[in-house]
Amino acid sequence: MTGITRHEVDGIPVVEVSGEVDDGSSDDVRTAVAAAVDDCPTCVLDLTGVTFLNPAGLTALVTTSWQAIARRGRLRIVVDGNRTVIRPLEITGLDEALTLHHSVEEALAAEERAAQAR
Repeated sequence: MTGITRHEVDGIPVVEVSGEVDDGSSDDVRTAVAAAVDDCPTCVLDLTGVTFLNPAGLTALVTTSWQAIARRGRLRIVVDGNRTVIRPLEITGLDEALTLHHSVEEALAAEERAAQAR
């Protein structure tokens, strides 16, 4: 079962996902993140509670990241030490293509620095 919640920190949406991100839930994750990106081009996606991530989940990460970039924003993905998420990202090379962080706080601080530099 997959849990998806959303809240905001200083106007930035934070989408938290827990459980399995697979063929049955990847569309729900994509929809939740897409809605957050529609509200604010920069979004934090917290995957520290994910217990399984398959190729459909990876596709959802790439698709929503592109959506954020197209809106001149960024999808900041929190993975911490979660090997369930990190390993598939490393194997596919997506760890180099996506914006990864160790904590929600780190992701928000990086966004604040980027906003100040603009």
